[in-house]
Amino acid sequence: MPNYSATIAAIAKQAKAREDALPLRHEACRSKFWFHPQPTQRVCLFFHGFTAAPYQFQPIAEAFYKSGYNVLVPLMPGHGVTGNWGPDNPPPLPSDPAIYKQFALQWLQQAQALGKQVIVGGLSGGGTLANWLAFERSQQIYRTLLFAPYLSSSSKVIDLFVQKASSYFQWESKPGSVPVGYSGFLLPNLRVFLNIGQEVLVRSKSLDPVAPMLIISSESDRAVGNDDHRAMFRAVLPRQPKTWYHRFDRVLDIPHTMMTKQEGNEYQNLLITMAKAYTESSLGWKDVEEIGYRMTQGKTFNAVVAELNWQKRVSADMPAMMTMVDKREIVLARNKADVGAD
Repeated sequence: MPNYSATIAAIAKQAKAREDALPLRHEACRSKFWFHPQPTQRVCLFFHGFTAAPYQFQPIAEAFYKSGYNVLVPLMPGHGVTGNWGPDNPPPLPSDPAIYKQFALQWLQQAQALGKQVIVGGLSGGGTLANWLAFERSQQIYRTLLFAPYLSSSSKVIDLFVQKASSYFQWESKPGSVPVGYSGFLLPNLRVFLNIGQEVLVRSKSLDPVAPMLIISSESDRAVGNDDHRAMFRAVLPRQPKTWYHRFDRVLDIPHTMMTKQEGNEYQNLLITMAKAYTESSLGWKDVEEIGYRMTQGKTFNAVVAELNWQKRVSADMPAMMTMVDKREIVLARNKADVGAD
C-alpha cells in the first residue's frame, strides 16, 4: 500500500475539517483514530451508539491498537453538534436510513485501505449498523462485534410507540451530570435504527450470506430486545458457524451502555477480553461448546485444547472467555441431543 501514509493523513485531516465546521459540543465527540506507521493485518471500524459519540469506544479501541490493529471510530451523521437542543429545537439527527447506510459503506471502504482484514463493530444503534454491514458486505468483513445491537426494544409496546409517534424523548440522566452526547431526540430519529434492525432480522432468517459475528447482550439491559439477539444467533449459526453469542448474567448488572466504566460497566475489561478472544480465535460455536463440555468433566482449558490439538486456533484471551460461557446449558443441550438420538 504505497499511499498508506497519505491515506491516514487524509482521513484524519478530513474528519477534523468536517467536525471543526459543525462545531462540536465536546472534544469527546470527535472521530477517533489509532493508526500504526504501516498497514496492519487487521483493522477495526467501530460505530458508537445512538445520540452518543466516539468516546464510547476509546477503551476497546486502545486495547485493539496495542494488539497491533489500526482502529477507526468515526462520528455518526448528525451526532455531536453543539446547540441548545430540546423539544422545540431537536438535535439534527437523520431520519433517513440511507444516510447511515451510505456512511457505513464509505467508512468500510476507507478501513479496507488500512489493512488486510476488517473487523466491524458497534454499540446499540451503531451495532445495528454494523449488523447491517455483516449482511450487506459479508465477503468484505472478517468479523463483526455486536454489542447490544438495537434490533428491537425490550417491549413490543415500546416498538409500536417508536414506529407511530413523532414526539421528543428525553434520556434520564443523573442530577448535575452534563451528557457528552445528546440528552434527547425525536422518535423518528430512533425509528431509523428500529427499521434497519427489523431488516436485519428478516435477512437473518433468509439464505443471505453473512459475516461471522459475536453478539453480546446483558440480562440487565432494559433498552433492547435480548430475545431477538438470541433468535438472530440461532438463525444465522447454521450457515455461519463462526458466530458466537453471550448474554451477561443479571448479577453483573451490566447496562445497555456497556462499553465503558464511566457509563456504568464495571466489567469493561472483561468485555474487551471477550471481543479479543473471538476476533483472534478461529473456532466455530460448536468448537466452543466442545471445549466447555470437556471442561465440565474436570479438565482444564489448556488440557482440553491440547487434547483437541487446537493450540493454534485459540487466542491468549480464550481461557478468560471460557469462564463466562454457560457450561451448564451446554451439558443440558448435549444430554437432550443424546436422548433424542436414542
